[in-house]
Amino acid sequence: MKKRFYALLLTLPLVTMSAKASAKTVQHTIKRGETLYTIAHMNHTTISEVRELNGLKKGEMLKPGQVLTVPQDTYVLPKDAHLTPKEPVEYTIASGDTLYSVAHRYHTTIAEVEKLNGLKRGEQLSIGRVLRVPRDTYIPQSDAHSKHVKLAKKRVKKATKIALHTVKRGDTISEIAQKYHLSIAEVRTLNKMQKGQLIKVGEKLKVIAHAPAKVKRQRVASKSVKRIVKKSPAHAKKRIVRSTKRVKRPARYALDDLLFGHHSSSKGKRITRLAKKKLGKRYVWGAEGNNVFDCSGLTQYVCKKNGIKLPRRAIQQSKVGKRVSRKDLKTGDLVFFDTSRRRKGYVNHVGIYIGNNKFIHASSAKKKVVITSLSKNFYSQRFKGARRVAM
Repeated sequence: MKKRFYALLLTLPLVTMSAKASAKTVQHTIKRGETLYTIAHMNHTTISEVRELNGLKKGEMLKPGQVLTVPQDTYVLPKDAHLTPKEPVEYTIASGDTLYSVAHRYHTTIAEVEKLNGLKRGEQLSIGRVLRVPRDTYIPQSDAHSKHVKLAKKRVKKATKIALHTVKRGDTISEIAQKYHLSIAEVRTLNKMQKGQLIKVGEKLKVIAHAPAKVKRQRVASKSVKRIVKKSPAHAKKRIVRSTKRVKRPARYALDDLLFGHHSSSKGKRITRLAKKKLGKRYVWGAEGNNVFDCSGLTQYVCKKNGIKLPRRAIQQSKVGKRVSRKDLKTGDLVFFDTSRRRKGYVNHVGIYIGNNKFIHASSAKKKVVITSLSKNFYSQRFKGARRVAM
């Protein structure tokens, strides 16, 4: 009996190792701006499994060009998980906690934590407050069944002309989508891309080539106006010509117009005007409410109020809109920095340019929304670029 028992103990580690070895893995080369979270999320696995497989210590920095072995699809809940839900846990808010960090820790979503605790969007969390947190309710695969992805698949199936777009330096998926009047979901669906997957310079992406139906309609309209002018009396001709000159705006707007508007200067001024109203408001990491912000929460809030949709994180916002040089900055442009102590090389802070070489931002150092000069050594040396979203 003893021999059998010891033999069983010896085989247990081997079984565990073989189970891990059987998981599908990929070799991933670290790119600038990537984190363990983004890599793990992209491959539907966990940070701890990536660390364990590569012998990484907690807090160890990733270097661009470093190659990691990453397991795939190891974080998948069983199909009947909703039938046997786990009891919510009680969690006491500590210093530095946010709804995102709490939800991520227990594999749930911010919306579910808010719903369970009757929280309003942007509500502050006080240290010592006890929240009830659901567990293991976030299923990565459910993202693929969202409405916009289903619509994207239908549109892609109906597409008749497919063209190829060669990725150039500075291109982003959102810019490519805007150029061809597509949604980001459509570009991903056409190219079988996962959410968060990066694109490479020189890579060829499939896009839908739309027929220039709008131009044809405009030509027909202009011909009909000419016929009317020929048949009309002299005094009426002048009125018709004047009316056709006034109508310069097309009946339908392009996607760029819907996203960014027509008047960059006025929209840029409105963005800075609203941002200035938030001067002195408290900085809280992860906050995006009316009177409490972090840096990207402030930019997302003021842009949303002006009809511009931005992603949540600073690094994601740095890929939206038109790239502009520092010398060409205009009011309302977003400015980006690497404020990390060791200068990791990627964007982690964002502000709004307000003119006169100054920008407004939610500062973690000052713990509030402040105006700072771009000439200040700390920010001047850490400037990573600018984007124009008010176009």
